[in-house]
Amino acid sequence: MNLDFLLGVGKIVLIDLALAGDNALVIALAVRTLSPRQQLQGRIWGTVGAVGLRLAFIFIVTFLLAIPLLQVVGGLLLVWIALKLVLQSDSHEGGQVKQGTTLLEAVWVILVADVIMSLDNVIGVAAAAEGDMRLVVFGITLSIPIVVWGSGVLARLMNRYPWIILVAGGILGEVAGKMMLHDHFIVSRYGEAPDGLEIAVRIVLALVIMLVGWVVTRRRAALADDGATAR
Repeated sequence: MNLDFLLGVGKIVLIDLALAGDNALVIALAVRTLSPRQQLQGRIWGTVGAVGLRLAFIFIVTFLLAIPLLQVVGGLLLVWIALKLVLQSDSHEGGQVKQGTTLLEAVWVILVADVIMSLDNVIGVAAAAEGDMRLVVFGITLSIPIVVWGSGVLARLMNRYPWIILVAGGILGEVAGKMMLHDHFIVSRYGEAPDGLEIAVRIVLALVIMLVGWVVTRRRAALADDGATAR
């Protein structure tokens, strides 16, 4: 427990707090249409599985980042996941939530999204740990309660205020834009994108996902009203 170790612990805690938001966002989106009990199960199993995968990432991250266009592919997958999540059914009938996804599907979405988004996160944790696996394990383990609690709060807010779902999807789109533009192959071949271009791409992706979610939600609501009127 020397000073360097304690400083490493402090860095890991700050990194976890800073980076847990994206992961909590994905989990909250993925489980929001489940029953309250399954929401808790989905948050726990999704987080535990993601933590396990992230620990494995620590050992292979250097190899992964050497794969050309990996982050571009990951960014495109994240866009697809964001669209899938904002288009989930969140309607209620008879006081029961219509489950737009199963527990297993929610856990799967959480794992895939976390794998995609963890490339930069893992690098941050690994760099702060400076090769000390005790710090790595501590940092990854610490993220479990932070993410589980944060995703629970977000899921409840999303069910109460649907507009938060669109904003959350837009944030995932913005993250995807950053991932693609910062892909190591793209940067090495074409250089870093100008700040203006990067901001524009990230904002456009966020707005497109939010717009698609808003339009489809409005259309579903209109069709539901027409169906109710017909009955």
